[in-house]
Amino acid sequence: MMIQVGDYVVRISYNRDVLFKVLEIKSDGIVKLKGISYRIIADAPMEDLELAGGMRFTNKESYLMEQIQERVKMLVAEKKILKDQNKPVLQKTGKVLHIDGDSFYLNLCMKYYETLGVPAVGENVLEFEQPKKIGGLLQKHNPDILVLTGHDSLNKNYKNLYDINEYKNSKYFIEAVKEARKARQNNKQLIIFAGACQSYFEALLEAGADYAASPARVLIHALDPVFIVERIAYCPFNEVLPIEHAIKNTLTQFKGIGGYEILGVARKGGPVVGLVDSLS
Repeated sequence: MMIQVGDYVVRISYNRDVLFKVLEIKSDGIVKLKGISYRIIADAPMEDLELAGGMRFTNKESYLMEQIQERVKMLVAEKKILKDQNKPVLQKTGKVLHIDGDSFYLNLCMKYYETLGVPAVGENVLEFEQPKKIGGLLQKHNPDILVLTGHDSLNKNYKNLYDINEYKNSKYFIEAVKEARKARQNNKQLIIFAGACQSYFEALLEAGADYAASPARVLIHALDPVFIVERIAYCPFNEVLPIEHAIKNTLTQFKGIGGYEILGVARKGGPVVGLVDSLS
């Protein structure tokens, strides 16, 4: 059966480790692919591809989905225990603006933000447009936490790991971070996560990001930004969030994400809405 645009495929030379969707088939036989679980755009020759049939995930990805469900279940239970143990409390968690170059990934992340109780708004903005639109979106949504992500990749036959031209979209993430820092100069005003699969980690941090992908130039999971943001959003404003704790629930850990310790953004207050009459 011939491979067509929209088909789901795996790459034979990579031991069928990642599931892709076919975006484009070029006249020279090179196929443009988008990762389903991983934030990567890749090219592959037609002869290296195999139809995935009804497969939703590869074996590797199925294992990761099991880990995700375990993490989500644990985090939800953790919040319920804290709520049950403490008196009712007025709490404000950090508000997230998630800007994503891929609408599928954005919708997936928004679903998990809701499940984890993280207030978030999402904007689908292609990577090359993010630097131009970030200022207006920050003014519109006024977030505490900013996520700049989408797709990225490092040239397979790169010659210099520290040459921005070796990366597909890192330059756009870097410029978007710089524009965001013009509006919010430090992480007391805005905490930034930036990057995607194999992104230029060091340059993103230098541009002003607090967390970035990808230290070991590995593929990061589509939901890695959600898990790090959840830790930031619920960390009290007067407590330091160590980097080890920030990435604790991510799928790729230090190979995929790194950064600096920061102060959290959550605040407690009172009185609790609905209990005001009992105070009079």
